[in-house]
Amino acid sequence: MSRFWSDITARLAPYVPGEQPEDELFLKLNTNENPYPPSPNVNSAVGNFSISELSLYPDPDSTILIKALSTRFNVSQEYIFVGNGSDEVLAHTFVGLLRQQRPLRFPDISYGFYSVWADLFDVDRKLIPLRDDFSILVDDYLDVDAPVIIANPNAPTGLALELNDVERLVAGNPDSVIVIDEAYIDYGGESALPLVAKYENLLVVQTFSKSRALAGMRVGYAIGQPPLIHALKRIKNSFNSYPVDTFSQITAVASLSDEDYFRECCDRVCESRESLIKGLVNIGFDVLPSKANFVFAAHPDISGVSLYSELYKRNILVRYWDMPRLQNHVRITVGSESQCQLLLSGLEDIVA
Repeated sequence: MSRFWSDITARLAPYVPGEQPEDELFLKLNTNENPYPPSPNVNSAVGNFSISELSLYPDPDSTILIKALSTRFNVSQEYIFVGNGSDEVLAHTFVGLLRQQRPLRFPDISYGFYSVWADLFDVDRKLIPLRDDFSILVDDYLDVDAPVIIANPNAPTGLALELNDVERLVAGNPDSVIVIDEAYIDYGGESALPLVAKYENLLVVQTFSKSRALAGMRVGYAIGQPPLIHALKRIKNSFNSYPVDTFSQITAVASLSDEDYFRECCDRVCESRESLIKGLVNIGFDVLPSKANFVFAAHPDISGVSLYSELYKRNILVRYWDMPRLQNHVRITVGSESQCQLLLSGLEDIVA
């Protein structure tokens, strides 16, 4: 610990991202990236981009991107906020909307950054245990009107709430903000976006990193009624007026212009996911039913750390957490068909 650190720096337990190996020999199935490239429209936009534009600051309001999102989701532009990845959008949300008198509630097993932001921004919180089958019970969030954030589908489990359960959650906390983090929603879940016009306390957050294959661009967005969006803008303009660079705005807009390619890639990932689940079950794994681009799996005779270590020896990366209830599981990103087959071959060897 440095003697120059502030108190808050000393007490933080930072988020630990998945490994990003420099060795290209690794099969990377640990960070839920898209196995397919972005839309060809993105390639065209990149080719037509003039580097002279980089000498100027980007549009602080991300106007072209907000217009494209408005058209895509058929919502007013004043309902949309964009940021440097959904992580930044969520961080602003913690500061601007979730730091309230009543403790923020979220599952005890969920996206690890939630606890980090709560510590960083001094947000009081109450962790709600998942059920034994790793599912979220909405009734656990209804006894006190309090702010809530839920990843739907949840991470790392891949389980998703149905839309009627999300609506019960939002309607059951009318005086508190409910944030639904939909980073993986395009792989089979039901988005809460249709509820935004009806509920003033609902904020839905999505990203271009997963289903749009733009993780390297860092673009995320929130959709909610104007008072919530205005709060995020106030935080943004007190932190960084230019969070989304010009290049990222152009590529994100190009991605939104190719709905057919987007849908095709999502379908391919979903097909590979079901094949992967079937293959894992056939060699003795227990796998949760996933609505994301990853699966959460355990083998009754092999610990999670052993699976991680043995796959690592075979140049295959998956995600493992040394935490209660998670120690026997690994989270596996759904790759292409060929990547999934390489993984299954490695696991068959380990199990044997």
